[in-house]
Amino acid sequence: MDTVDTGSVLAVSPGQPPLHVCSTFGLKDIEPTPLGVDWDGGWLCGDVVLSPVADHARAAWSAKVRESLNVEGVRMARPVRSTDGRYVVSGWRADTYIEGFPEPRHDEVVSMAGRLHAATSVLERPRFLVQPPVPPWAEVDVFVAADRGAWEKVPLRSAKGVEQLENPTPDGQRSLELISALATLRKPVQSQDQLVHGDLFGTVLFSGTLAPGITDITPYWRPASWAAAVAVVDAISWGGGDEDLIGRWDALPEWPQMLLRAVLFRLSVHVLHPRSTSEAFPGLARTADVVRLLL
Repeated sequence: MDTVDTGSVLAVSPGQPPLHVCSTFGLKDIEPTPLGVDWDGGWLCGDVVLSPVADHARAAWSAKVRESLNVEGVRMARPVRSTDGRYVVSGWRADTYIEGFPEPRHDEVVSMAGRLHAATSVLERPRFLVQPPVPPWAEVDVFVAADRGAWEKVPLRSAKGVEQLENPTPDGQRSLELISALATLRKPVQSQDQLVHGDLFGTVLFSGTLAPGITDITPYWRPASWAAAVAVVDAISWGGGDEDLIGRWDALPEWPQMLLRAVLFRLSVHVLHPRSTSEAFPGLARTADVVRLLL
């Protein structure tokens, strides 16, 4: 789940899972150990991770998909149902623990994205991905509006009236100026939309020679190469990725336009999210300049 815009938004640490949640997932009398942002602020209870849920519908959808999704060369955290069969209990989900930590193995993340999205291409569009943001906005609505803002004819039209647009911070204003300039460089694309994981950077776990691991799927309905582009933009902006990463994956469909929309998406999140940090803007602006030279 996009609870944190990597590099741009400060994380909010949740508290320990309540005793009744642990008990309902069959984890009574096990002392939880915090795992941090690698598991969305989750807590390890034996070989099960309890993680706070930002959006019930998306969490339940992800759990149901990960329960049976098989991807070659990917370790998948499987959901653990509660004793009464639920995926989510009082704002918490449970998953099997998989070993690993995020590492700057950016090319491996993009490679894995191709295999993952070949598997998710058969999934139907969830109903919640069709619904527009509705006031008062929840955390997820920021990312919904930012996603739409990168593609709609008038950027951020879906976010009209939001406080961050009416009274932007200095770096938010600079982001808005960049968005307006970059949006004029968009061209129509032909790639088909499908179910993709739109938050790969910093969420894929590595452990030595083991296959990369996925703890969650943050769903978007966009071309598969767009999801790869978001990971590349994030890696260059905030993860120490080299600019040659762009060229190494230029065989992906409509790559320059997907990178452009990925930059517009991240700039839009930076503008809209109430916890965005000014320190993240320089890296994002630098990546925007690199992408602009491709167009």
